[in-house]
Amino acid sequence: MGIVGNLSPEQLHTFDSQGFIVIESFASTEEIEAMMKRMDQLLDEFDCSSASVFSSKNQQQLTNNHFYESAEKISFFFEEKAFGADGNLKQPKQLSINKVGHALHEIDPVFKKFSCSEKVSNLMFSLGYKRPVIIQSMYIFKQPAIGGEVVPHQDNSFLYTEPPTCTGLWLALEDATITNGCLWAFPGSQKNGLVRRMIRGEEGVSFDRPSLIYDQKDFLPIEVKAGSLVMIHGDLIHQSFENQSSKSRHAYSWHVVDTDGCKWAPDNWIKRKVEPEPLYEP
Repeated sequence: MGIVGNLSPEQLHTFDSQGFIVIESFASTEEIEAMMKRMDQLLDEFDCSSASVFSSKNQQQLTNNHFYESAEKISFFFEEKAFGADGNLKQPKQLSINKVGHALHEIDPVFKKFSCSEKVSNLMFSLGYKRPVIIQSMYIFKQPAIGGEVVPHQDNSFLYTEPPTCTGLWLALEDATITNGCLWAFPGSQKNGLVRRMIRGEEGVSFDRPSLIYDQKDFLPIEVKAGSLVMIHGDLIHQSFENQSSKSRHAYSWHVVDTDGCKWAPDNWIKRKVEPEPLYEP
C-alpha cells in the first residue's frame, strides 16, 4: 500500500462504487490487546448505578442526559436484555454492557493514540478530507447471546454536516462472523443519498421521517478477522443482527467529519461545548 494508511486508486474506486472497503490487518495484535486490556480496566472501575440502556430501535424513549453528556465523556450503556424482571442484571456487568462511548478517542490515552494515529490520518486525507475531525467513538461488545440488533441505518443520519461528510471506521477487535453478529452492508446504497435524519429537539431525539423497508437479499455480510478495518461511507445503509453465538464480537468504531467548508448541523444529537481538535496531515 506504500505509506501506511494511504488508499490505493483501486481502494478508492471500490469505496466510491460499493460504499465500503475492508482493510485487513489494519491494527496490530499489540494495538488490539492494548485497547481490549484498557477497556477491561475501565469496566472494572465502572459503577453500574450510573449506566443507561442503549437501543437503536427506540432511542427516543430512552434518551436522557446520560446519553447527551456522553458526547464529551466516557459513558457506559447496557444491553436491553441484560436485566431480569426484577430490574437487576442477569449476569456480571462485563457481560451486560452494549457499548462505551462517545469520547474514548479524546479522553483515554490508549484509544486516542490509535484513533489519531498517522495511519488513520492518512486514510482520511486519502479520501480528500481537508480538516478531518473525529466526532465520536464507541467500543462495542456484541455480547454472547444478548448482543442486540442494530437496525439498517446510515451514519449521516446521526452525524450530519452540510454538505454530508461522515465516514465510519469500524475495527474488528475479535473475529466477526455471521453467527456472532458481523456487519451487513447494502453495496452501492450510498449513491441514493440520505434517507432520513435523527433530529434533537426540546423533547428529545426523533427521526424526521419513517424508516424504509429493506429486502435482506440486498445486503452482504462483512465477515472479517480481528484487526481488519471496515471503512463505511456516511450514506451507506448497513446493519448487524443479534449475536446468537457463545462468542463476543468486540469492535471499536469511530466517525470522522470534515470541518473545512462544512457546517455541523445544530440539530444533531451531539452538541459539543468545546470544538474537537482535527487530525493533522502527516
